[in-house]
Amino acid sequence: MSLTRILSKSLRLNFQLSKCLAKCFSTTISSKKIQLNTEEKSENVLKMADYDSRGQRPIVPSQYRHIYPEFLPDPKQEFRNKLREKLERTDMMARRSVIDIPEFYVGSIVAVTYSEPHAPNKTNRFLGICIQRTGCGLRAAFVLRNVVDHMGIEKEYYLYDPTIQQIECKRLEKRLDDELLYLRDAPPEYSTFPLDMETEFLPDGAEVPVNKIVIPLKERPWRTKWELHDMKGLLPETVIAGKNRMKRAAAFKKPWEKYDLMKIYRETIPDEEQQAIYSEVHSKLNQLELSRKKMKRKRGFVRPTKEH
Repeated sequence: MSLTRILSKSLRLNFQLSKCLAKCFSTTISSKKIQLNTEEKSENVLKMADYDSRGQRPIVPSQYRHIYPEFLPDPKQEFRNKLREKLERTDMMARRSVIDIPEFYVGSIVAVTYSEPHAPNKTNRFLGICIQRTGCGLRAAFVLRNVVDHMGIEKEYYLYDPTIQQIECKRLEKRLDDELLYLRDAPPEYSTFPLDMETEFLPDGAEVPVNKIVIPLKERPWRTKWELHDMKGLLPETVIAGKNRMKRAAAFKKPWEKYDLMKIYRETIPDEEQQAIYSEVHSKLNQLELSRKKMKRKRGFVRPTKEH
């Protein structure tokens, strides 16, 4: 009888131990499930942070690709690196939070204040018309031209250069061409602007005006054979050359390129990728625009004074 009692007790103990182990195992499994569910929910929340309430990407204004062209990467595939491009975008947004980079185009009058160690006040300022915008990302640059003391001066600035202290758009407008390099061969009055030019403001919500001025060229020699380029902002009478030059110009033209879809595809970024890029920086850019508008209102507001 003693053996049977001992065996029964051992069986009971084993049964109780198995119950305890089963409970512990079930609790660990449930806790792991809860952790997995919370992790999945947090990942979904992080993923949905870039989307709106309908589960779609935020609607980015179509003019962003014209206002902020430097956020688009180089369309050449051999120069693409998605990690580098994303890091550059974060650096660009950090720089924009420090300095106000206004909207401007080729043809706008822009003033740049930058630090220079050899200047008397350690700063220098240059104002001119923007004749070219090149590059992308942190390598985005623009060229300003002005005629000072009957001498044409051009300066190239990197848009996100840390030595730049202030960028002011004195006159916001566009021109008929994407580049105004022909101003080098034009009369100097078309490139002369006062260095103390006052800012010309546009009403809120107004479209950027297009200056349809047609510029004549000086007599030859020119720096470029402008008859080979289809420039809308040049006076045709000044570009007309001799018969031999016109024949060369006709042979140089490639009218079929505007129908080459593969060439257009290789030189542009797809709309889906543009939407994805601008959706990353849309919220921050929107906040910067709102703060800029508030600053403009504060500058325009004049506090009334009491008359004694």
